[in-house]
Amino acid sequence: MALVSLSTFLTSLISFLCVAYAQQVADPFPNGICASSVRIHGYKCQEFEVRTKDGYILSVQRIPEGRYGDPSPNRPPVLIQHGVLVDGTTWLLNSPEENLPMILADKGFDVWIANTRGTRFSRRHTRLVADQPEFWNWSWDELVTYDLPAVFDHIYVHSYQKIHYIGHSLGTLIALASFSEGLLADKVKSAVLLSPIAYLSHMNTALGVLAAKSFVGEVTTLFGFAEFNPKGEEGSKFLKALCAYPGVDCYDLLSAITGKNCCLNSSTVDLFLRNEPQSTATKNMVHLAQIVRDGVIAKYNYGNTIYNMQHYGEAKPPVYNLSKIANDLPIFISYGGQDALSDVRDVQLLLDSFKFHDVDKINVQFIKDYAHADFVMGFNAKDLVYNQIFSFLKLQKN
Repeated sequence: MALVSLSTFLTSLISFLCVAYAQQVADPFPNGICASSVRIHGYKCQEFEVRTKDGYILSVQRIPEGRYGDPSPNRPPVLIQHGVLVDGTTWLLNSPEENLPMILADKGFDVWIANTRGTRFSRRHTRLVADQPEFWNWSWDELVTYDLPAVFDHIYVHSYQKIHYIGHSLGTLIALASFSEGLLADKVKSAVLLSPIAYLSHMNTALGVLAAKSFVGEVTTLFGFAEFNPKGEEGSKFLKALCAYPGVDCYDLLSAITGKNCCLNSSTVDLFLRNEPQSTATKNMVHLAQIVRDGVIAKYNYGNTIYNMQHYGEAKPPVYNLSKIANDLPIFISYGGQDALSDVRDVQLLLDSFKFHDVDKINVQFIKDYAHADFVMGFNAKDLVYNQIFSFLKLQKN
């Protein structure tokens, strides 16, 4: 079967979400994340707007204390960053006893939740609007350069303390790239990387591989299809072709993308599918696909020597050198044996980047049965992962 075009691939995802899972329902979180997902459980929650240096206005939530009080001014701040095609709500779909932000708030942390540009509550800009192609002219390079530093600066102003960072999926990639550039060195206290995405050469989901090939082959259409919105208009014609593609299981899209998650409640999955996926930039998806193709973690490749020279002064985009990450940065990495996106072999490549890291500053956890979504929504993630995260964070006292 010939490789599909970007536009037909996008519309196929739209069709599948509508046909296989979806009931067309109104936005279940119209009033913001604090109102819909935090305060209803008895927690205080604050909504903030954070402006990046390139003009994007990001939605950030703060849970300043636990459900039963203790508003200590010295609570250690922790920033929790979601992955691609979701927003901060995805951390809050389970009960307060099972979701990471509320567990950490109850255990004495000042919890902040990020929402990447382009997602539902971060679709504003100082001069652009979201229906303009220019609004979507960014990739994860800009998340490294602008979004993370802006949110870190905002939290630091409120806490005057270094910040613990927790990222999942794309949230790990942008942190690793940022640490390698030294952008957050003076403000980060430790880093927790869940289902780390860095190298993607061994990604083994048929749908993901198909997507990567499609995006890489469609760079020239970028500015004609600037927003990648999986909830946009249907494209039913290509749905049949996608479902017939060898190895793609149209009856379980989540597993087809992430691997077979072991530990998700059906009610959580239903709520996830009402809330997600979220929009991102097509350029961002192209950039991720370039990692799959090229096997290196590099800045966005414009596919043309002249354009690359204009942006970087080099014929090829610069590589993010992970070996430049400070050797004494405390790092906790947790990955799963069933993860089709963060494949075990790719995680081993990432771990090789830390071979000179201070031995007592890096902690690695492997969970045989976990896939990509289990780390965020697993009903047993508290026992398997979050308790270990808490223990790791508590050790970082200096």
